[in-house]
Amino acid sequence: MAAKVKVLSAGAVKPGVVPVVAAFERDTGYDIAIEFATAPDIRKRLGGGESADVVIAPPDLLDELAKSGSAAAEGVMVGRIGVGVMVRDGGPVPRIATVDEFKQALLNSQSIVFNQASTGLYIDSLFKRLGIAAETEAKITRYADFAAVRDHVVNGHGSEIGFGATTVIIENAGQGLRYIGPLPAELQNYTTYTAAPTANAGYAARALLRYLATPAATAIFTAAGIQ
Repeated sequence: MAAKVKVLSAGAVKPGVVPVVAAFERDTGYDIAIEFATAPDIRKRLGGGESADVVIAPPDLLDELAKSGSAAAEGVMVGRIGVGVMVRDGGPVPRIATVDEFKQALLNSQSIVFNQASTGLYIDSLFKRLGIAAETEAKITRYADFAAVRDHVVNGHGSEIGFGATTVIIENAGQGLRYIGPLPAELQNYTTYTAAPTANAGYAARALLRYLATPAATAIFTAAGIQ
């Protein structure tokens, strides 16, 4: 019977992790079960006693898990992902190439949507930095995950602007969403994702971690927009 490995991963890396894991399964015969969740949900689930063999998450969460003994202190770098902007197909297309255009687009929008994970935390801090937090707060909706953000934007009727990891926006483009582009370079923020073994990790899990660092895996991650 093929060894089974449970992976608990942040959703932003899904477009790259899914094909990489599929390639690993084909090459090794191991059975990998992946569940995707936001970083806060991963923290809650592992803190509540749920088990996993490999965790893919931002370094700050992995540091917490390492301190609690839930995961190793060091892992394999998967890559970094920036923040992107989306609107619904057929909706108004904001100009966001410069900082001034970006600010004006937000002030002109009827609705601003983002998640409560890494992307959303950064957007909240960015609005404060830009001095528009008070002016935009009334039209902001924060959701637990990207799926809810996507649905809000897709089902909108006005000038909604949504934020998310560039990878998942691109993955969903054409399904009622339009990817406008990344944040202006001066405002861009990258979240780094690392894969680390937990205390439960066996040989198959560690083989997967080694595979994540191979040139073949790196090529797949790059094609998915993970730098």
